[in-house]
Amino acid sequence: MTLDQAVHQAVTGASGLERLDAGMLLLFALGRDPHERAWLLAHGTDELPAPALQHFQSLCEQRRDAMPLAYLLGRTEFYGLPLSITPQVLDPRDDTETLVDWALSLMPVQAALEVVDLGTGSGAIALALQHERPAAQIWAVDQSPEALAVARRNAASLQLTSVRWLRGHWLSSMPADQLFDLIVSNPPYLAAHDPHLPGLRHEPRQALVSGEDGLDDIRTLIHQAPAHLKPGGWLLLEHGHDQSQAVQALLRQAGFDQVQSRPDLAGISRCTGGLWPAVK
Repeated sequence: MTLDQAVHQAVTGASGLERLDAGMLLLFALGRDPHERAWLLAHGTDELPAPALQHFQSLCEQRRDAMPLAYLLGRTEFYGLPLSITPQVLDPRDDTETLVDWALSLMPVQAALEVVDLGTGSGAIALALQHERPAAQIWAVDQSPEALAVARRNAASLQLTSVRWLRGHWLSSMPADQLFDLIVSNPPYLAAHDPHLPGLRHEPRQALVSGEDGLDDIRTLIHQAPAHLKPGGWLLLEHGHDQSQAVQALLRQAGFDQVQSRPDLAGISRCTGGLWPAVK
């Protein structure tokens, strides 16, 4: 079987994959960079070695079963940074770059701000912020030791070693006197019976689900944040496509000012935040 035939079979056969996914998986099975599409086009008539074919077919079956491509490849890219990814962390979505963009707009380039990413997972948000704002002191918190291990490996690979890593549940393990200019988080926000969960079955459930309405962790974050925000500091939260009004209400009830939401790439309100005022 040639490389072209293998891709065609994966796209039109039982696997029914997208052509781009099939091409990346084939390159990976061959031990090549999954983004070498030009090489694949140039070598389409090459014979596919039997071990690589077997590996490729296994990858295709896993992809057909909704396994995220990042888990199969062990890597992804977020905000232009290459990241290692394992099933112990969420596969970061492009829409989360909306949260990073908003955070960066609040971080002057030369300012030595104190910023924390809560529920850091692979470290995607924290590392993007540190890369774009080297003068800032970035903290990153996660309760999963496996996730923190992935994040630390990513930091070492990217030579972004100034990020401070802390194991804990949101802000509960943070030193009581530690105050931040900015708190950001992409917390779990799916409801316990969300219809999308079967399609996300390979991702860590604890990073996805947050109570009956999906807002339990957001409520905790909004409750904890004021004790660790400097006057004039911001709390920015990613949330579900239909949760912006509820999150805005929670922020206002907690005493935040300038409460507002930002749209994702599809124009859907995906992030909501507020400023902790100087005087309450």
